[in-house]
Amino acid sequence: MNKLMISIVLPAKNESVAIGKTIEKIKQLNLAFEIIVINDGSLDDTKTVAEQAGAKVISHPYSKGNGAAIKTGARTAIGDVIVFMDADGQHDPQDIPRLIEKIEQGYDLVVGARQKGSQASVGRGVANALYNNLATYMTEHQVEDLTSGFRAVRAAKFREFLYLLPNGFSYPTTSTMAFFRAGYSVTYIPIHAAKRIGKSHIHPIKDGIRFFLIIFKIATLFSPLKMFLPIAVILFLMATGWYSYTLYEFHRFTNMSALLYTGSIMIFLMGLISEQVTALMYKDDQSR
Repeated sequence: MNKLMISIVLPAKNESVAIGKTIEKIKQLNLAFEIIVINDGSLDDTKTVAEQAGAKVISHPYSKGNGAAIKTGARTAIGDVIVFMDADGQHDPQDIPRLIEKIEQGYDLVVGARQKGSQASVGRGVANALYNNLATYMTEHQVEDLTSGFRAVRAAKFREFLYLLPNGFSYPTTSTMAFFRAGYSVTYIPIHAAKRIGKSHIHPIKDGIRFFLIIFKIATLFSPLKMFLPIAVILFLMATGWYSYTLYEFHRFTNMSALLYTGSIMIFLMGLISEQVTALMYKDDQSR
């Protein structure tokens, strides 16, 4: 079996305090063919520190977002396998060999699943638990950490889904669901994420809105009908229950029953159409 060529990609924005140490720890492993830092419009010395540490640096002229940095890194990397990790000290480079070991066993995507105590806050821990449970329901596979940014992927397969990835922070969610949908092999290894060095880029209000968007994205990326069908069934049962009550009490069919029945049918049809659109998104392209 040929030895895999490993590329390490670190998206970074204003991470001059931590990135040098992170790169040094990666180099000590003597595992990576290349270490690529995507400098996402940093206003500090991230670029200089990363270059001095021995990484290849590609700079965005302005901040495009974490997902955009990931896409730039994926297009630049020449390795067979790409390891994505944070540059802020949260992810331990010592876990990289464990990720690669799973890739060598035949998996296409290996995710570092954060264990209890690794979440940045109680709120984020609860949100991530909801993400994981919903994704588990949608995929019918145990999803241990949907939003972890520490992962190893087969480069060619990851690039198939670049057009799906958002430019923001939800690229892990999108890529994981895309791999499941495509029938690729996904697994997890337990990791402990340390407290980041420097200031977090997370904003409570902005990311609270993002929470709801990710919930819908999970559904639309995998199987929309699985999300819409239960809602349609609930509305149908409510309509039938209300109709039974009004028929028994007033001997008539009310506007509320009609509204609920109509809503049920509309939501079911929306789910059905979305299912067909999603199937087209994942249609094999032989030219790729």
